[in-house]
Amino acid sequence: MSEFIKHLFRLLLLLLSQHFLLYQIPPLHHTAVPVLYFLFSLWLPFQIGRAPLLLLSFITGMLMDFFTKTPGMHAAAMVLIGYLRPFLIALLMPQQGVEFNYREPSAQSMGMVPYISYVAILTLLHHFCLFSIQAFQFGDMSYMWLKTGISWGVSLVLILSIELIFHRKQKFLTNT
Repeated sequence: MSEFIKHLFRLLLLLLSQHFLLYQIPPLHHTAVPVLYFLFSLWLPFQIGRAPLLLLSFITGMLMDFFTKTPGMHAAAMVLIGYLRPFLIALLMPQQGVEFNYREPSAQSMGMVPYISYVAILTLLHHFCLFSIQAFQFGDMSYMWLKTGISWGVSLVLILSIELIFHRKQKFLTNT
C-alpha cells in the first residue's frame, strides 16, 4: 500500500471514529472528552517538512471542525501541534545519531519513555488549547483545567492502548 493511501486511510479512520464513536459517549462527554483524531499529525513521518506538516494539521483540524460545527477550534489546536511537533521530536530523540532509523514516530522508533513523553506533552497541549478556546473565557479556570486533565488522562490511556493492541508495522530505513 502506498504511503499516501495509508495516511489517507488513517486520517479517515481517525476522523470518523472520533465523530461517530468517541463524541457519542454520553457519560464522559461533559467532563472527559476522549480525543484521538490528532494522532494523524503525531504519526506522520519524521522527514515531513514543516510547511506540509502545518498544512496537513490545519486540514485535519478543519475537517474535524466541519464534523463538529466548531469553526477554527480544532484547526487552531492542530496547527499548534503541527508547529511544536518537530521541536519536541528534536528534544526527545537521542542526538548521537542524526538520521532516523524509522519512518514514523512510535515506541519502537523513539524508545518507550521518549515516545510516551512525546504523546503526553502534545496531547496535553492539544487539549489545553482546544478546551481554552472552547471555554473562550478564563472565568472558570478550575473547570477548564479539570476537563483538560481528565480528558488528557483518558486520551492518553486510549492512545497507549491503541499502540499496544494495533501494532503499527514500522519500516526500517536502510542505505540501499
